[in-house]
Amino acid sequence: MSEVTVRFVGGPAHDLVRALPAEPDGSPPTHWILRHPDDARPPAGGGPDHLYQREHPVGGGTWTMCFVHTYPVGMTE
Repeated sequence: MSEVTVRFVGGPAHDLVRALPAEPDGSPPTHWILRHPDDARPPAGGGPDHLYQREHPVGGGTWTMCFVHTYPVGMTE
C-alpha cells in the first residue's frame, strides 16, 4: 500500500504533517477521522474525534486536509 503526505489545516491538528494511505490515483482519502492528534495515548474513556476532508495538493507530493467538525464523544460512540 502506498502512502501520501498530508498537512492538516485548522482544528486541533493544525499544521500536523502525517503520512496517510493513498487512493489508487495517489491522492489521500476524501475524509479522515483523527483521534487525539496531540497525544499518542488516548485519554481513559475515549475522547473526541476530528473530521478532516481532502483539499488540494500543495506541491512536493503533499496535500492538505481541512478541518470540518469535531464529534465530542467520538464517531463510534
